[in-house]
Amino acid sequence: MSMIHITLPDGTVNEYASGITCAEVIVDAMGKKHGCLAAKVDGAECDLSKVLDINCSVEGIPADSDEGMHILRHSAAHLLAQAVMELYPGALPTIGPAIDRGFYYDFAMDPITKNDLKAIEKKMHELARRNLSVERIELDQTSLREHFESNPYKLEIIDDKLEAGDGSTIYKQGEWYDLCLGPHVPSTAKLMFVRLTSVSTAYWRGDQDREQLVRIYGLVEPSKDALKATLTRIEEAKKRDHRKLGKDLQLFHIDEEVGQGLILWTPRGAIIRQELQDFISHHLTRQGYAQVFTPHIAKLDLYRTSGHFPYYQDSQYPPIIERDLMKKLSDEGCSCGDLSNMMSAGEIDGYMLKPMNCPYHVKIYASQPRSYRNLPLRLAEFGTVYRWEQSGEISGLTRVRGFTQDDAHLFVTEEQLAQEVLGCIELVQIIFDKLGMEDYRVRVGLRDPDSSKYVGDPARWDKAEDACRAAAESLGVEWSEEHGEAAFYGPKIDFVVKDVIGREWQLGTVQVDYNLPERFDLTYKGSDGELHRPVMIHRAPFGSMERFCGVLIEHFAGRFPTWLTPTQCHVITIREEHKTYAAQVADALREEGIRVEVDDSGNNIMKKIRNHRKLQPAYLVILGDEEMGSETVSLRARNGDQIAGIPLATFVTDLKNEIVEKISQPSLVPPASE
Repeated sequence: MSMIHITLPDGTVNEYASGITCAEVIVDAMGKKHGCLAAKVDGAECDLSKVLDINCSVEGIPADSDEGMHILRHSAAHLLAQAVMELYPGALPTIGPAIDRGFYYDFAMDPITKNDLKAIEKKMHELARRNLSVERIELDQTSLREHFESNPYKLEIIDDKLEAGDGSTIYKQGEWYDLCLGPHVPSTAKLMFVRLTSVSTAYWRGDQDREQLVRIYGLVEPSKDALKATLTRIEEAKKRDHRKLGKDLQLFHIDEEVGQGLILWTPRGAIIRQELQDFISHHLTRQGYAQVFTPHIAKLDLYRTSGHFPYYQDSQYPPIIERDLMKKLSDEGCSCGDLSNMMSAGEIDGYMLKPMNCPYHVKIYASQPRSYRNLPLRLAEFGTVYRWEQSGEISGLTRVRGFTQDDAHLFVTEEQLAQEVLGCIELVQIIFDKLGMEDYRVRVGLRDPDSSKYVGDPARWDKAEDACRAAAESLGVEWSEEHGEAAFYGPKIDFVVKDVIGREWQLGTVQVDYNLPERFDLTYKGSDGELHRPVMIHRAPFGSMERFCGVLIEHFAGRFPTWLTPTQCHVITIREEHKTYAAQVADALREEGIRVEVDDSGNNIMKKIRNHRKLQPAYLVILGDEEMGSETVSLRARNGDQIAGIPLATFVTDLKNEIVEKISQPSLVPPASE
């Protein structure tokens, strides 16, 4: 019997008989309660059942790791398909991937409702309890087609994805099987903790001209407690849904006649946007940025030079053709396909709705000769851009078709690059600090060393990547290097924020760009009298203002810090005779720039309180006989805690200070326990 050597994650090398499985190696190394769903052999993911016959390294994949959760979710999608096939024999399974926070599977079948999910989920639990072994089987293409001859969707996948004779694999559990590359859990017993969440429709391969399918979504976790925690977070997320809160708090409106993904900011929502803009504008001025404004359209030639057209046209609105030219082409019988080809080839011109701000800022840089003495040049703009998003992908504020970026582009020398990157991330830190968003991590996107897609001198890339690493290191937070995640034009730094219920959002980015200065032939005269190429930095601390506001609404559950709250105080009178004093209080607050709403209506006090609490002001100011007689105020916090007898002048001063200092939470009413 031949022997092989297996290297474990701690560096230990053990000798085993050839033919041992990954599962046996992991049990030997970690014990029977190892908690692994699959393994890595020489870094490649595989099933625990994989047989080892050569020297290699073996590492277990725990269920609660990122890789383990992906495998768990993908396996649960298979279990879902098996359950549906047992309950609905005429259904045809199509695809069922793992997705962020869950899984789904698409079926060609008669429509079902959410009420039908309970029976499917019950069947999934039954299949899980059977502890069916999950088996990987390799097949050639002919055998694959025979296995799926009654399912045209699987045949289409086989024909599209596999070259003749290459073969593939199926995964079998009980009598059911599916086309898949794996890996998967070793048995269905690992899938006990599943919950189906919703049912919707989808088009085959996302094509609206193809068949409409039934899509079933679900969740899976490695333990009962983990599933309970996930379901709790989902319920909390529903309460925080910015689309509902945005309506309840009167922050924004989406109107079908205006168009999907186009946001109408109401007066209250506009206050939040303006406060954020004013806040960062102060720091932009401090850092030496210059404000610019650019048009919402530009000639196609600008985007041809930048490389955005036609290569990114799927995410852009169709070009705008001049009226006379359009009539001429129509008279000549020009088809839409002909028109698109001519525009792509540069044979005709037109205009484009702005998909990004950077080419405009490049043109501002190029509008006059530049010297090293003029650099760095920092240009900032709150510029609205437009991207074509599929209807099914549009969601509230977080995925829209028109959005405003807190965009800035810096033109720097190579010697200035590292310091300017640090200045960019300082802005992001300031924002997170003032908003109390302390739980975040940083991703540094670097080149894939095996790829040739990147433009620019490798030596310049090395310098830029070192600058990004140093900047990330300086933050004092968790950060990681992500090879292959750089843009083709340069490395980048992304900020990933975890909100109060544990969800992660990518907010803020800093990107180094060698491409656009090259494409537009940007230069500056150096101290040596020669022309040099500047480096360009793209920087957006908020990113999309719409998306950022959507995240903030959910993070705070609509209970914003006082400085961001649309109306910071709601002044409420107990009776008619308190009107005059209410006006005096409101005037004193407005004199200090504090946003006030007064309710001196004839409604009873409890009804007033209920009505005004819905809008989540930082404070309710209650005025009655005692307050009027002593020129004081009584305050009620959002949670119902109260404090009375505060002198009006003291309240105005303290509230003003809370706003100016941008305290992360209203703090003028002590908790009742104190």
